[in-house]
Amino acid sequence: MLRIVNFKERESDDGSTFFALTIQGGVELVKSNATGNFYATARKTSITSTFDEETCKALIGSQIPGKIVKRECEPYTFTIKETGEIIELSHRYEYISEAPSEREDMSDSTIDDFVLTESAQEKNHPLLAS
Repeated sequence: MLRIVNFKERESDDGSTFFALTIQGGVELVKSNATGNFYATARKTSITSTFDEETCKALIGSQIPGKIVKRECEPYTFTIKETGEIIELSHRYEYISEAPSEREDMSDSTIDDFVLTESAQEKNHPLLAS
């Protein structure tokens, strides 16, 4: 499970704004290549959303299924905010859904079939029958 820990307002190429949710995985212990000592960290990434600012605020602390994986990419430079050091990275972290779910649009007939089936079950149920 992942946790929504923050959000940021971003600007798209066409100048419109949107909010991206910052999601974080659980604690991982990693051994430093430089010192050989372990340190605690967590994978973090962001995903775009269609939510407004108030909804994003309300979602902080919510859990979502999935995982964050490390993916190789073209090298790019990154500035460490705390030190100002500029480093080159060749990976990014990406969100992966645990169980891919395709969004299905229900046709009117599907909805009607569902309502009819539910109504029929209610009429035949001994506690729901009138």
